Amino acid sequence: MNILAIDQGTSSTKAVVVGDHNQLHAVVEIPVTPSALADGWVEQDPQELLDSILLAGRKACERAGVTIDAVGFANQGETVLAWDRATGAPLTTAITWQDRRAAGITDRLQGSEQQLLTLTGLPLDPYFSAPKLAWIREEGTPDGMIGTSDAWILHHLVGEAMTDVTTASRSLVMDLETRQWSSQACEIFGIDAEDLPPIVDCAGSFGVTEAFGAEVPITGLMVDQQAALYGEQCLSAGDAKCTYGTGAFFLVNIGEEAKRSSTGLSTSVAWQFGSTRSYCVDGQVYTAGSVVSWLIELGFLANSSELDDLAQQVPDTGGLSFVPSLAGLGAPNWDSHAQGLIEGISLSTRPAHLVRAALFGLAAQIALMAKSATGDLGQALRQLKVDGGLTQSAILMQYQADLLQCPVEVFSSPHATALGIAQMARNGLEPGQIHDVEQDVASVIYEPKISLDEAETELASFAQATQRVRDRSAEQQS
Repeated sequence: MNILAIDQGTSSTKAVVVGDHNQLHAVVEIPVTPSALADGWVEQDPQELLDSILLAGRKACERAGVTIDAVGFANQGETVLAWDRATGAPLTTAITWQDRRAAGITDRLQGSEQQLLTLTGLPLDPYFSAPKLAWIREEGTPDGMIGTSDAWILHHLVGEAMTDVTTASRSLVMDLETRQWSSQACEIFGIDAEDLPPIVDCAGSFGVTEAFGAEVPITGLMVDQQAALYGEQCLSAGDAKCTYGTGAFFLVNIGEEAKRSSTGLSTSVAWQFGSTRSYCVDGQVYTAGSVVSWLIELGFLANSSELDDLAQQVPDTGGLSFVPSLAGLGAPNWDSHAQGLIEGISLSTRPAHLVRAALFGLAAQIALMAKSATGDLGQALRQLKVDGGLTQSAILMQYQADLLQCPVEVFSSPHATALGIAQMARNGLEPGQIHDVEQDVASVIYEPKISLDEAETELASFAQATQRVRDRSAEQQS
């Protein structure tokens, strides 16, 4: 059985033809370009996203030279737009998950924060879909359908807009218990539920497409981070993964019960198909790979492959502290107005210190989220599975293991999301048979090299720096 797995991300679209036992017949990656504008606006051209899917998918099918049985489609999550119901013509740009233009809306709705958290499992933050959808209705256009980019893309692939339950659970307007649009949450945001696409399972029959050659069914739909969670075999409560991409995304499987986080994380649907359902708690660092891109733009690095080479020139951060909150703070702090912080600069500070401090800061932010998850789970993490481009940095991964005080296992394939959505598409193609996720052998395992006391001391110091970021943000907003 051969699956065309589409992983449409922030900076690229990847198409992977996956055969039995995760055999990779072809991999094609097409770059896409977000536009970072003033005031925290980040947009993408919807047509570029669609074109990249069509081009990557067609090239992958051609290179694979095998019959494609089904398509699985994973999307970038909280990126939204409006489009014409009949023609599918976009009526707005695609407002990405990184975009902060809806911060004024979330500030205005602070009185509804607890109600929304109870209904949806999500904190009130412009990262999620609904604030941006409300902005579209208030400042963009009152016309057409509104929703996440996957729904618009599916309109063009199969002729019908729809969104899967994992993507919908990232919206702030889906009831976490019923897994349908919440009329109460929609009313809070001034959104008409009739303008939103229907919610479907992650596996099923979602229509057929000829976009990649011969007519083929689309049978798997997921948001990218949940697809990676599934692909990395985080199938039991307590299993955790982190993807280090444009942002860093930490997810922990919490089992079949929709428990709301009490520690500042968000709760979402991990997957749902047939009688199978799991939930997860998660947190995110908005700038991970994008911090590296920023360092490159400033001339500290020529490319990301130089990270460790430069950082190894010094033994430590030289007293430098770097909170890489360049696009606000996500979980567990949820401060959309926060800015980055670099402290401890002296005449002895070198570029290598800044790079090492950036890697430490990223690892520390993930470790603080993991500490929050421990409060929800009632137990410490047994291990953390990781994927994404920044896992190539041994210094970052060692920092991560040290601060977490548990093994960090690098996923053997760079295509965790694609493998996850391919497995889900198999479930949809043969609904009476649940396909087990192929077991993985980690390519590298990093074990902690410092003591628990040392880790806690370093995390406490970083947490204090993060609090200074929050204090400054609060002063600026007062």
